[in-house]
Amino acid sequence: MSAQFRAEHVGSLLRPPELLQARADHAAGRIALEQLRALEDVAILQALEKQRELGLDVVTDGEMRRGSWLTDMADAVEGFVSERVPLEWKGPGGGVEGSTAHCVGGKLRKVRKMTGHEVPFLQRNARGPFKVTLPAPSNFMLASFKAGITDKFYPTHADLLKDLVEFVRDDVRWLVGEGVTYIQVDAPYYSHYLDPRQREHMREAGLDPDRELDHAIAGDNAALEDAARGGMTLALHVCRGNNKSRWYTEGGYDAIAEKLFGSLRVDRFLLEYDTERSGGFEPLRLVPRGKSVVLGLVTTKEARLESQDELRRRIDEAAKFVPLENLALSPQCGFASVAAGNLLSMDEQWRKLALVVDTARKVWGVV
Repeated sequence: MSAQFRAEHVGSLLRPPELLQARADHAAGRIALEQLRALEDVAILQALEKQRELGLDVVTDGEMRRGSWLTDMADAVEGFVSERVPLEWKGPGGGVEGSTAHCVGGKLRKVRKMTGHEVPFLQRNARGPFKVTLPAPSNFMLASFKAGITDKFYPTHADLLKDLVEFVRDDVRWLVGEGVTYIQVDAPYYSHYLDPRQREHMREAGLDPDRELDHAIAGDNAALEDAARGGMTLALHVCRGNNKSRWYTEGGYDAIAEKLFGSLRVDRFLLEYDTERSGGFEPLRLVPRGKSVVLGLVTTKEARLESQDELRRRIDEAAKFVPLENLALSPQCGFASVAAGNLLSMDEQWRKLALVVDTARKVWGVV
């Protein structure tokens, strides 16, 4: 049986300004990779210490070594090109902008582990439970497939998914061998299958959104099938986009709940529930007995600190559909899904995480 964590966060944390500058300097060729890595090490050590101080059940490295939550796929795999699939962002400074994912423009070949440069440092320095995040292979069916470019090498989304599954599965197998006990796959692109407008876009492109959802779930299940079950926590995170406090999809979980919750072979669902864009808790009635739901009730998109009374009321509301003992609390998404981060300060980030921990203690006792 997987461990029960009551207070956690999705993965990414705001980068210190000096690390953002170092990343820009490295991209421009002004500093060597070794110098960038050393600054990443310092930022990660500071983030780990702060997470322990706050009392979070499980820590991460803040994804400090990544350009965004999914860029390690293109960094570790040859065959991606600079073309981007456009996304229509909503919120502060919204508009059409390319995804942080590169398009596939050749036959893909993996050249290194996606998480190989992250895990050893975490193993040495976490001093307690930590999790490793991976992009779900299903994301790239939408994020990296561009007609006229990708289909020269992979005629369909399903063809592309086969290779992507193997790349993620290879990392999962390695993580299990390294003794990692919590693996979270991030899959915001599942929100395309619940957003009425995105579903219509798929139909206009000749795709059946329900069939594409079936392919996505089957692919993500295949990528996780080598993960050992004893003592292992497998989690899936779903949001509606998170880039500089913006989002790109809207809608409740109703359209995908039965298939996603019933078919995806994970122990834990980290779900966005910070605004009305996420709909109500009713779809949670379809979560199989014994699986956990981490309620993303605290927003990372703005500085306003939530009322603890309101958080507790909403947890009670969710408990009408999932037993309280199978619930937990987190922010709805990362604080810096892309390196630039959301529109709040480091102090505001830590206050929100302190609220998560304090609320969890009051609801479930010692965490």
